[in-house]
Amino acid sequence: MALCGGVGAMALPSELIVHIFSFLSDRDKLRASAVCSRWRECLFYPALWTDLKLRIGGGCNGGGCGSEATPKLEFLMRKFGSFVRELQLELAPVDGYLSPMNQEAPTGRTDHAAPQRDQHSSQRWKEATATYLDQVLCVLTCTRNNRNLKELSMYADTCVLQEEGLLDTSYLQHIHQGDKKIKEIQQLFIELLANSRQLRKLSCGFMLGLVTPCSLASLSNPSAQSLQHLSLLDHQMAPLICPTEVERLASLRSLALDFSDLTSEMCSLLASRQRVPLHRLSLLLNAATLEGTATDDDWKALVRVSANLRVYIMALEVDGGELLRVLKPSLPLERLHLDSYSSMVTDGALELVAQQYNKTLTHLLLLRDDGHFPDLSVNRNEDPLVLLSWRCTQLAVLVIHGYTIWSHNLVAISRLRGSSLHVLAVSEESIDFDPDQWTYVEGDPVHNLVKEVSLGLGRVWHPSLDSNLVLSEPTQHFHREMHAFSTGM
Repeated sequence: MALCGGVGAMALPSELIVHIFSFLSDRDKLRASAVCSRWRECLFYPALWTDLKLRIGGGCNGGGCGSEATPKLEFLMRKFGSFVRELQLELAPVDGYLSPMNQEAPTGRTDHAAPQRDQHSSQRWKEATATYLDQVLCVLTCTRNNRNLKELSMYADTCVLQEEGLLDTSYLQHIHQGDKKIKEIQQLFIELLANSRQLRKLSCGFMLGLVTPCSLASLSNPSAQSLQHLSLLDHQMAPLICPTEVERLASLRSLALDFSDLTSEMCSLLASRQRVPLHRLSLLLNAATLEGTATDDDWKALVRVSANLRVYIMALEVDGGELLRVLKPSLPLERLHLDSYSSMVTDGALELVAQQYNKTLTHLLLLRDDGHFPDLSVNRNEDPLVLLSWRCTQLAVLVIHGYTIWSHNLVAISRLRGSSLHVLAVSEESIDFDPDQWTYVEGDPVHNLVKEVSLGLGRVWHPSLDSNLVLSEPTQHFHREMHAFSTGM
């Protein structure tokens, strides 16, 4: 290999420079491209950009690229969009409060600054949404003819654009050419699926009308045969994954969908012996109707064919009664995330989980963001979480916020599971102390609790002082946890 003229780094062969640059992050690659023309030439070698992870929207603090960065995004996508193999797209949080337009002002004192503040928020909302649409258009325009794309993951829960309620496509009429742009985005997505030839992973979560019930039908036959992971979720659309389309996807090993879409017909198709056995199933459960969803017999048939199947369920604002209807005995539940603002999980639901899934449950997240901290135990010495920790021998992750857990029960959990409980995250405000238990114990109760739990776990432990470290935006958590769950197969 002939060396180029010059000394130092400039004397290295281009192939070696490309190899060194392969260890840089995408952001550092772009920065390094500004050093000199030779580095720029080497850094835009296609092999360095087979994997792109992009955060769109938001601002500097949100970690994404705002409207000022759109030209850079366009340059990047024009260069690499046609041959990138793995593309991950995520909407960054928008800085500050962005309320939906036409939102009624709260009752109470007259705030003379409110009209000006509302007008400012409305304008910021328009700008953020317009940037989101423009940047999604840019990405899909440059990738629609990519036949080498193997993995496509898009997450843009547009709830982050407002603090309350859900953003739906009716708000797009307030955005310049909003309706037209969303139709273009839908068409580009259909073209991308039709032109793909070796897609193995397709994940689209809450992308503001990007996916329609007809989108999956456009997937090319080669990609339908190669697809191993599928996740299509949206807050407002009708079922996005119908049984007839799943029938084409005979190589699926991992599937994520809304629980209401898991009908008996869907289970029957997934249980076909003509298919590759399903390994991971992630289900998003909300207060929607449960009529026609999978029965225990459906789960039995599915498990007979897919013996290694494991299920992850996130339940949003689901009360204990609805949960009892969902948790069938034959369901191979591995991860359960119960998240709510007002509804409560009952001790009976937790006892059922402990009885039915004592051999499979590894993750339990019990979160409630209300301000009240109900006690799940009948009395302070009969905590269902302690019983669950004793019965579920595979439990490795336990996260608690929004429910009262007594300090002595927390110590009991740590002793029961020991070092096998890899994560025990409990917010400090969820912990309460029983005066009768600590009467004869010297020293600070919190310090003693930390000491006892640390001894039980065999490592240093502290309660979470910031509840935000325990709580997370639910659908964003589901999206990321679902990918980790599916990768683990």
